[in-house]
Amino acid sequence: MSEFWFFLEVLLSGLFAGTMYSLVALGFVLIFKASGVFNFAQGTMVLFAALCFVGFLEMGWPVAVAAIVTVGIMVAWAYSVERLVLRHLVNQAPIILFMATIGIAFFLEGFAEFIWGSDVHPLNVGIPNDAWFVGPEGEMMIQQFDLAAAIIAGLLVTVLALFFHYTRIGRALRAVADDHQAALSVGIPLNQIWVIVWSVAGFVALVAGIIWGSRLGVQFALSIIALKALPVLILGGFTSVPGAIVGGLIIGAGEKLAEIYGAPAIAELVSYMSGINNISLGGVEEWFAYVLAMFFLLFRPQGLFGERIIERV
Repeated sequence: MSEFWFFLEVLLSGLFAGTMYSLVALGFVLIFKASGVFNFAQGTMVLFAALCFVGFLEMGWPVAVAAIVTVGIMVAWAYSVERLVLRHLVNQAPIILFMATIGIAFFLEGFAEFIWGSDVHPLNVGIPNDAWFVGPEGEMMIQQFDLAAAIIAGLLVTVLALFFHYTRIGRALRAVADDHQAALSVGIPLNQIWVIVWSVAGFVALVAGIIWGSRLGVQFALSIIALKALPVLILGGFTSVPGAIVGGLIIGAGEKLAEIYGAPAIAELVSYMSGINNISLGGVEEWFAYVLAMFFLLFRPQGLFGERIIERV
């Protein structure tokens, strides 16, 4: 394989992974835009939605019916969260809302284990997992699953970005995030907005759970994997839907390129400076995103597309 085609294969693999990171990050962005708080429970929502979906499939339900019923469950969950938790925390400090989402996460995880158990559930929704070989002599391999997942995630992220940017609900959502009381004073139904946003975030969690569950199996580790979206949010900005897309692509491509090209270069530099031969670095892909996010926090904490917050005293 020529160096160019190998580089292109690594880059595309990272971009495909990045679109799935963007999909998970989108759920965090929607909640943050509606309440101004990081929703710690989003990863658990991905797990819970995937468990419900695969559980219904194991009961013999058709895929379409299982998906529709699971969406209904996530909508009911959104209504319950608004009714029992958020309604009582209007205009409270963001840290209080954040602590509430931590409690929601632990409750939902325990509830999911109580209903569906803690076993790993294999999931197959018919997405092909064969490989295509492209290039003049078939030098580059593309996994059909990665391509299909990237297309699904990209379409969903794009549609939701347009919806929340150009619709009345999107404008109301931004007003609610800025000031709860001010939004209420101009007639924006705060409770309805929260239900809508949490329902959409639940639907996004279902799609993310299906895609990640199809690749890794539906297991409780999904709630931890979903937190990989945190560096994506830091790069793109917590309030920007397009930022979730760009941040995901940067993280996805960056971690693949760092693993393949960055790790050997760093190992060679360390070996040259220390005089120790045969130094190897592994696991760069696991921590690269967080290191990159740390540098963004130092120099541009609002992210690439986030709004700069200026407080006057």
